[in-house]
Amino acid sequence: MNLLTNILYWISTGLLIPVIVLLLLAFGWALMLLGDMYGAFVARRKSDARVRDLLTEIKTTSPRNLRFDTILTTGNRFLKPLTQIQDVAWSSVHGEKILSDFEINLQRSLDVPTVLMRIGPMLGLMGTLIPMGPALVGLAAGDLESMALNMRIAFSTTVVGLFVGAIGFIVQLVRKRWFQEDGELLQYIFDLGQEEKRNGQA
Repeated sequence: MNLLTNILYWISTGLLIPVIVLLLLAFGWALMLLGDMYGAFVARRKSDARVRDLLTEIKTTSPRNLRFDTILTTGNRFLKPLTQIQDVAWSSVHGEKILSDFEINLQRSLDVPTVLMRIGPMLGLMGTLIPMGPALVGLAAGDLESMALNMRIAFSTTVVGLFVGAIGFIVQLVRKRWFQEDGELLQYIFDLGQEEKRNGQA
């Protein structure tokens, strides 16, 4: 029995360094994700004026007759799918596939924040529990310095893990709202073009 418990203890303590390394990598990843979201926010603010111009245009002009490349700037998130829909003559089958691909690409960008949201607290918990064993051993042996060091590691990994998870959660929440707005707007323009096509409007 002692052999089995010793093996488990060695395995758990041996995982401490990999957990800390992974936690530091996740922390850097979370910071880059936060910066990327800020860049995306600035880009959206700049492109939203063009999107509002587009919505104003389609109230008076059929979207099938619009030149999207003259209304939307290069790099606008709606330019590529709308141009593709126009290239297939507003076909319902091809259009739905384009919309589906657009949504899939949006969902893919949620993978990273979702991973960070889940793995951050997990690594933080592991980094908390692993040093607790040596800390208790140090306490039993009267080695307060060793106990204090292990407790510092435990609390530090907890804080970093929760921070990584919080960043992942916030970014995922904001991106989901953005993607819902973008998907609904693109679907609205496509449905409007489909309706006018069925009614024979040019």
